[in-house]
Amino acid sequence: MRLNPQDAGAEVVVVPHTHWDREWYLPFQRFRLRLVALLDEVVDRMERDPRQCFTLDGQMAAVDDYLEVRPAHRDRIAALVRAGRLAVGPWQILHDEFLCSGENIVRNLELGLRRAEELGGAMMVGYLPDQFGHCAQTPQILRGAGITRACVWRGVPARVRSHAFAWEAPDGTAVRTEYLPEGGYGNAAGMFEDATLFGEPGLLPGRVAGFADRMRRWRRDGGPLLAMYGSDHTAPAADLADQIEAAELPMRLDTLAGYLAAQDDSTRDLPRVRGELRSHARANILPGVISARAHLKQAMGRAERLVERYAEPLAALWYAGDAERFLAMAWRRLIEVSCHDSVTGCGSDETAEQVAARMAEAEQIGRAVCDMVTAELAASVPVGGHLVFNPSPARRAGVVVLDVPVPDGASGDLVLRDASGRVWPAQTLEAAPTVLDDAVHPAGDLPMVLNRVFGRVLFGQEITGWSVSPAERTLTFQVARRSETPFDIADVREALRDADGQWRVRVLAAPRRTVAAVVEAPPLGHVSVAAAAGSASVGRPVRVDGAVLDNGLLRVDVSDDGTFAMRTPDDDVIDGLGRVVDGGDLGDTYNHAPPRHDHVVDTPVATRVRPVCDGPIVGAVDVERTYRWPRSGDPAADARRVGEPEDVTVTTRVELRTGEPFVRLRISFDNRCDDHRVRLHLPLPRRAGASFAEGQFAVVERGTTSEGGCGERPVPTFPASGFVAAGGLAVLLEHVTEYELVGERPQTRELALTLLRCVGYLSRDHNAYRDQPAGPQLATPRAQCRGERTVEMAIMPYAGERPGPDVTAAAETYRHDLLTAAGYGPEAAPLPEPRTGIEVEGEGVALTSVRRRGDGWTELRLVALQPAPTTAVVRGAFGEATRADLRGRPGEALPVDGGAVSLPLRPWEIATLRVHDAA
Repeated sequence: MRLNPQDAGAEVVVVPHTHWDREWYLPFQRFRLRLVALLDEVVDRMERDPRQCFTLDGQMAAVDDYLEVRPAHRDRIAALVRAGRLAVGPWQILHDEFLCSGENIVRNLELGLRRAEELGGAMMVGYLPDQFGHCAQTPQILRGAGITRACVWRGVPARVRSHAFAWEAPDGTAVRTEYLPEGGYGNAAGMFEDATLFGEPGLLPGRVAGFADRMRRWRRDGGPLLAMYGSDHTAPAADLADQIEAAELPMRLDTLAGYLAAQDDSTRDLPRVRGELRSHARANILPGVISARAHLKQAMGRAERLVERYAEPLAALWYAGDAERFLAMAWRRLIEVSCHDSVTGCGSDETAEQVAARMAEAEQIGRAVCDMVTAELAASVPVGGHLVFNPSPARRAGVVVLDVPVPDGASGDLVLRDASGRVWPAQTLEAAPTVLDDAVHPAGDLPMVLNRVFGRVLFGQEITGWSVSPAERTLTFQVARRSETPFDIADVREALRDADGQWRVRVLAAPRRTVAAVVEAPPLGHVSVAAAAGSASVGRPVRVDGAVLDNGLLRVDVSDDGTFAMRTPDDDVIDGLGRVVDGGDLGDTYNHAPPRHDHVVDTPVATRVRPVCDGPIVGAVDVERTYRWPRSGDPAADARRVGEPEDVTVTTRVELRTGEPFVRLRISFDNRCDDHRVRLHLPLPRRAGASFAEGQFAVVERGTTSEGGCGERPVPTFPASGFVAAGGLAVLLEHVTEYELVGERPQTRELALTLLRCVGYLSRDHNAYRDQPAGPQLATPRAQCRGERTVEMAIMPYAGERPGPDVTAAAETYRHDLLTAAGYGPEAAPLPEPRTGIEVEGEGVALTSVRRRGDGWTELRLVALQPAPTTAVVRGAFGEATRADLRGRPGEALPVDGGAVSLPLRPWEIATLRVHDAA
């Protein structure tokens, strides 16, 4: 029976679209072939039929990937965008919001908006259709770029019972957010497929009525119903416009931007949700992606940090040339790999390999820019000296490890001196051998021996001199890391022309040592140092006595079982730290799922403590624990782990440095087992009902449970980027790490941090912690992460309920070591004077970005990482300052007084500041 138009109720707005996973269960290039075919068809159809419109998934990557293959179609795409029929942007890619930095998210939006505007205009909607939850600061990021609306699916809490809600960032910034219930971005995916069968009356009216019935409870105001007609990698039906016209129902086609533009923009009278969206109430958020293929998260953190906090600031403040194109290339790769099916590790093995390669490329470009800038600076530092760059915006001291020449006549202790004569104590870690080679050769072999010399390089060092003793039949080369002495191998060959008999060939290196020293460097500036004979006292020396380390701030006692106790100056003791726990995992890259009858291993069969270095600047011991881990799981049974156990030695380096209020840990082992999860357990000084995790421009407070309701186990595992803190203990992190608060009794409450999670499938059709598949059941043997694994972190006690500025400052220090470069200027040249870049002061104020912005302008991104107002004071050699939005567009001018500008900040405010070089 054919339904009357009024039976369908409110108007249904059909938004044809595709959700395009750039790479997932197939690698990028194989998916791109499908993309090109799909967009060829869509563009042709839209040009033939002016009724057609299309929304291209909120990401410009699909457009760019298409135009790289079809460059001649650019004008065709642009014409459809300008006409408002093809909605593109605002993102460059649909990122995972928890597995990249906040700065990466900003650059993603900036690039996507710019690329979309080059084609005629961006869809000004924060379309986030498939992310596995949403970070707390997304509303502020969107507003900062001029976007007032968002559209989401996953992570929305159960208390939202309408189609729209006001989503607030921690600072109170809100965006009106459209929720996609009843199927998310594919809630109308099957509405127009096979709508007529064998000439029978159409199925469409009934489908529309059913859709309207489901959606009316979400839109009780009688307004239009949003029908997202599309799914993964699909094109709309060829006769879509004809079907809608023939149905004679209250339906129309539009883009997502068009639909939302017709809606009220106000957040008044809407339910309000503050902070991150990580609820399992109505959709899977697939939390296991945080720990899948952990090496990708490690590589992402390393590459982002190198580009954001080293390469870009160095180029902005200290480089006379132009590194913009190099940095843009690095950012393009970082943005690409932030995709929600890329950095997450929930793709095929081929995809993961390509993602890792792009991360490596971004890191390589960042390192190359650092090398380029520091080489320019180090040209004025004499050979043997070192340039030290401080990536932090405050003056600070840090430990540097340098390879230095031993000054002539020095046989005892060394120190480092700067241009002012200030002395820094140095601890010798290793003395390099001075005899690199000493062998006897027949004279006839000497030409072959001389062929070892490459230009002036021999054994990796440069020849500083040579001598031939015919009487002793000895050839001696002197080498050093760098030499200004002229050298020609032809002279040596001439001296050996009449050689006969047996000849001794020696290669003698100038004495060198590897030293650790504490050096103070100016904010975002650099200082130069060189080794000298002498000694200097260390303010808070590190002492190591067997299995005990002490730096005056913390004392660490390693126990017989390999765990350790940490004692603070107030005599508070945290015992049992560093327990390694191995459990089974028969889940997949999306969801952890333990066997029904798991065999958990947390007790080593053997333990040994080995000294590494004994202070006074750095002290460390290696704790070697051997465990017997089950070899693999039995996915068919889902009940247990099977196979002969493997002996696995886990080495934990426990390290204290002078002046640091935290203990550094480096955990390494060779993973030879499958289907398991390895976690580090850290007991808390006091019971904690909440954790605090630093992430994307915020520190988020989380409870000990997660809201459930959908077909997924609501496990309380969460991501943390810079640090996680609970119950008086903070863990400082190098990259995004999964953590959980575990234990029921007060004395057993612990933080558990995932070191490794190993699974064999992209998605399993049967996963004990998830009702429905999250993707194809594709074998991913490399997601078992076999081989060497090393994770570094630090632990730090703190006072109070929530971590304060001391923890934020410690995380900044831990994550951003001082950068060094060897000098190569004239040996007799004096050390250059220290130079300051830009200084930032303010309680709780963090710097996330420094970059060049046009002629003479430098842009800084600052964030107030605390729940109270604060003021950032920025000092430098500049004469003008303005606020800017997140896209860098200048706004309010700010007064500059003596090279300083004050910037009041709301709690959790993200602020962008532009300063211009002083005349």
